[in-house]
Amino acid sequence: MKKASFGPTAISPLANLILTVVLGLIAFVIIMPVILVIVVSFSGEQSVLRYGFSFFPKQWSLEAYKFLFALRYQLFNAYWITIQVTLLGTVLSLMTMSFYAYAISRKDFKYRNFFTFFVVITIMFNGGLVPWYLVSTQLLHLQDRLWGLIFPYLMDAWWVLILRTNFRTSVPEELIEAAKIDGAGEFRLFFSVVAPLARAALATIGLLCTLRFWNDWWLGLLLINDPRKTPLQLLLYRVYNAIQFLLQSPGNLPKEDVLSNLPANTVRMAMCVVVIAPILVVFPFFQRYFVKGLTIGAIKS
Repeated sequence: MKKASFGPTAISPLANLILTVVLGLIAFVIIMPVILVIVVSFSGEQSVLRYGFSFFPKQWSLEAYKFLFALRYQLFNAYWITIQVTLLGTVLSLMTMSFYAYAISRKDFKYRNFFTFFVVITIMFNGGLVPWYLVSTQLLHLQDRLWGLIFPYLMDAWWVLILRTNFRTSVPEELIEAAKIDGAGEFRLFFSVVAPLARAALATIGLLCTLRFWNDWWLGLLLINDPRKTPLQLLLYRVYNAIQFLLQSPGNLPKEDVLSNLPANTVRMAMCVVVIAPILVVFPFFQRYFVKGLTIGAIKS
C-alpha cells in the first residue's frame, strides 16, 4: 500500500476526515431547503395549514400542480419565451463579452486602456432607472419585444474583467504570435486558439449568463405588457401576487369559499419547483468548470 506523502500543502488523515465531515454537513444544510420545497409542493394544503411545513407530510397531494396545469397554455408559452431568451441571450452575451475581453487583453491593441477604463467606469457609475427606461423604450423601442429581455444584459463589466484576466493568464503571447505567423486571422485565432484554452472561464461565465436570463423577471415587468411575450418568472410573479391578493382580500369577498379550493401555500412551492427544475438539470454539466474558471481569472490582473 502506497504511503501518504506529507508536504507543505498536505494534511493529516484526521484533518482530512474532519474537513470532509464539516463540508458534508454544510452541503446537507444547503440542500435540505430545496428538498423541503419539493416535498411541500406535493403535500396537501390542509396538511400544511394544520401541521406546517414538514419533510414527512401527513397528506400527499398533486393539487398544487393541478392548479398550475390549469394555466398550462400561459405556462407553456412563458416557458417557451424564457427558453428562447435564455438560449439566444446566453450565446450573444457570451460572444459579446468574450470578444470585448479578448480585445482589451491584447497588449498590441492600441486603445486597450481606453476601452478598459470605459468598462471599469460603468461599475462605479450608472445613469439610473429613469434614463435607462427612456432609452430602452423611446430610443431603442424595446417595449413588448423579446430583444427587450436580452439586450440590456448583453454586457456585464465585472464578467468582462474576469474574462480579460483569464485570457491574459491562460493564453501565452508566443502562441498568439505563432498563430498569426501561420496566417490565422483574429476570428480564427480566437475560436481555434484562445477559446479552447479559456474553456473553463467561458463555461463559467456562460452558466452565470444562463442563470441571469432564466431567473430574470425585472426586465419583463418594466418592458413587457403583451401577455403573449410574458416570460416564465414574470408569469409566476403575477400568479403569486394574485394569490396574495386573495389571501389579503377584504371581508366583502367570499374569501372562505375561494381559499377552500386554493392551495395557496403548496402552489408557491410548486412554482419554485417549476422554475428551478431546468437549472438543477443543467448545473451539474457546468459545475466542474465553475470554481476553476473563476480562480483562473483571479490569479493576477
